[in-house]
Amino acid sequence: MKTRRTVLAALASLTALGVLTACGSGDAALDAAKPEAKKAAEGINLSPEQNRVHTPKVDALAAKLPEAVRKRGTLVLGVSATSNPPLAFHATDDKTLIGVEVDLATLVADALGLKPEFNPVSWENLFVGLDSGKYDAVFSNVTVTEERKDKYDFATYRLDDLAFEAKKGSGWTVKGPEDVAGKAIAVGSGTNQEKILVDWSAQNEKAGRKPVDIKYYQNTSDYYLALQSGRIDGYLGPNPVSAYHVLSAGQTEIVGKFSGAGAGLQGKIAATTKKDSGLVAAYAAAIDHIVENGTYAQVLKRWGLDSEAVTKSEINPPGLPRTKN
Repeated sequence: MKTRRTVLAALASLTALGVLTACGSGDAALDAAKPEAKKAAEGINLSPEQNRVHTPKVDALAAKLPEAVRKRGTLVLGVSATSNPPLAFHATDDKTLIGVEVDLATLVADALGLKPEFNPVSWENLFVGLDSGKYDAVFSNVTVTEERKDKYDFATYRLDDLAFEAKKGSGWTVKGPEDVAGKAIAVGSGTNQEKILVDWSAQNEKAGRKPVDIKYYQNTSDYYLALQSGRIDGYLGPNPVSAYHVLSAGQTEIVGKFSGAGAGLQGKIAATTKKDSGLVAAYAAAIDHIVENGTYAQVLKRWGLDSEAVTKSEINPPGLPRTKN
């Protein structure tokens, strides 16, 4: 497993270079890579004592909550247990959850006058928890898609980009479906990047080209081992995670970057709640409030994600189109 000093140095380098941008949904194991530090770490706090940015309760926002949630006093949140820096990961004590998703969810809870209660689970269990009513929301790099809008309500809070990662020196550039025809590409199951790759594969077949050979692995460490051994040609995942891995490990490169919603539409990451739970309007209003009071910008700057900023939260905006059959 990589050392915390290494994680710290890589994050500091990413912040300094400004290479982190928004990302798509999916998991990535924290111990996926074994990078070498690029420079001395400065200004990034990975300790359990986070000194998080907070904001006061706003009564008018709290009034938008369903009475049962307001009286309970907690906001029960699902977060992926296998995310990578700088999304959601464990501090140096290997217990405390930290990262941009945790910080933004905390700010929303603050504004609503609630105490955040984080539940780290696997990616698929985030949605199981929403479906059962166990979670009030998921703040876990979830991209808005048209299919997900059938079951969930969304309040956007970050932009979303994806990246194709290949072995360093591959000489390969991905600009569209034709560039992955016949290629073995790894992707996370159940993610928006999988939907895009499946659609591209179908486009290739329709055009008389070879389909994409889509590969699935359990952990990101498996993806990277397969990439280095030549068993796959590339990996499509969240851009911040790939940017982090490229800089810290020095063995791969980004060969293409795309919106998480596909061609012609900028993807959006959103707070996700069960459809008609009565919570989405409160989330959107709280996000607008933290954008306006500057605490939102403080959090994004803290994690080097300024380029992912939105100016306003949107409720259920157009998302990644439905998968074509």
